[in-house]
Amino acid sequence: MLTVRQALQRVGGELLIVAPKTQRSARRVALPAECITEGTGQGLVFTTKNGTPIEPRNLNRSFEVLCVRAGVRKVRFHDLRHTCASLLHEQGADARMIMEVLGHSSIRVTMDIYTLVRLDSQRSAFDRVGDALRGDGNDLDDDDGAAVSG
Repeated sequence: MLTVRQALQRVGGELLIVAPKTQRSARRVALPAECITEGTGQGLVFTTKNGTPIEPRNLNRSFEVLCVRAGVRKVRFHDLRHTCASLLHEQGADARMIMEVLGHSSIRVTMDIYTLVRLDSQRSAFDRVGDALRGDGNDLDDDDGAAVSG
């Protein structure tokens, strides 16, 4: 479990630990075991090897190197929020849960900005619609219970 209760922000050229932007930003987020590592005394998620706050520009540079090594498209570190939302959405997570994970105050923001329906997900959904229209075991019913056929 990750508890968001502080953020690292550059203020006047200096990195400071500050309160989250909004009350909604302060939240608890369940994480998969693969994302859990031993924390630091300051309770930070991303740190230097010494456990001190990491300079955001260094984090971005390190992330770019990892993208190149992994052979994946270069994106901004912040764009991982989009990836997280999209993956949760594709795995069947409901909009409210995704909204809470991201700390949004509105489901509309979450769904309009942070979730992208991948083309293969669209194809799979329409393949199922095609199966139903062909009568491949999943007939569509009209209001009186009669099967609809084409």
